[in-house]
Amino acid sequence: MTQEKTANEAGRNGTTVRIGTRSSPLALWQAEHVRSLLETGHPGVKIELVRISTAGDRDRNSPLAAVGGMGLFTKEIQRALMDEQVDIAVHSLKDLPTAAPDALTLGAIPPRELAFDSLISPKYRTLQDLPKGARVGTSSLRRKAQLLNIRPDLIVEPIRGNVETRLNRASDADMAAVILAQAGLTRLGLIGHETEALVPPRFLPAVGQGALGIECRVADQRTRQLLAPLNDAPTRAAVLAERHLLRLLEGGCMIPLSAWGRSDAPGRLRLTGRVFSPDGDRMVEAEAEAGIQDPESLGATVAELLLKKGAAELLRMNPTGGRIGTSDAQPGPSPTQ
Repeated sequence: MTQEKTANEAGRNGTTVRIGTRSSPLALWQAEHVRSLLETGHPGVKIELVRISTAGDRDRNSPLAAVGGMGLFTKEIQRALMDEQVDIAVHSLKDLPTAAPDALTLGAIPPRELAFDSLISPKYRTLQDLPKGARVGTSSLRRKAQLLNIRPDLIVEPIRGNVETRLNRASDADMAAVILAQAGLTRLGLIGHETEALVPPRFLPAVGQGALGIECRVADQRTRQLLAPLNDAPTRAAVLAERHLLRLLEGGCMIPLSAWGRSDAPGRLRLTGRVFSPDGDRMVEAEAEAGIQDPESLGATVAELLLKKGAAELLRMNPTGGRIGTSDAQPGPSPTQ
């Protein structure tokens, strides 16, 4: 029986698919988006959303580095998936650790939303307009390092909360601006607040930024077949290259690393990676191109180039990230999982 026939039969038989998701407005939007894609592609499939609280949701005040970082917004959802409490899990791919449990796989990666950051300020139009000593809000070490690399005179303040909470911080009397992912603003209909797009090559995104990762169980062939049509091959190739780079550098969201994969020509994939010192004072960059069919090799090539340029030293400067050069560094499972 073909994959298409199996998926169509699942729809006719009234299959129920349970989607595990966080409860934030953005997470719910993403889960509803996947629900819509499934219902459009497989009429008759019934979708249920199952809200799951994660460690990152329960502690909204501590800096991300202080509460763990890796898996902070995904671990409980993955556990529910492995325990068969849900059938798929919808993640912001930038939050999903590259070391996946063996029982889980990325069943689909839909087309990517805009993968860049935006500056939001009610008082200033651009990053260069900010006065010396101005306070800029972000809890991302990647954004902090890139910001200080461009404007070392600024003060970066950690901010937590959902997209709207952080957006509102831009109006605080002591805050000149905040930096947010454009994808979140677009998905929540909050466009129009941006004052400057922080786009490549000046400002590179996080690994997987703007992309959704739809996880399912490896052994669940029915669900994998339902998800397969949702996958976007160019997006998948780009983010798998980024994730393999991150994996080989033993990094996560708690290190100042940025990566940007994109297809500049048919059948080709280009990847740019940057690693910063925590204060943004130092930066190494590498870029390579390869066939789009082998994204992991491209990620490995860029990782090797970064290490040759001194990335390991910069990663060791960061107290929360990077086991590069230590005896206990062990690669996790492939990011295709």
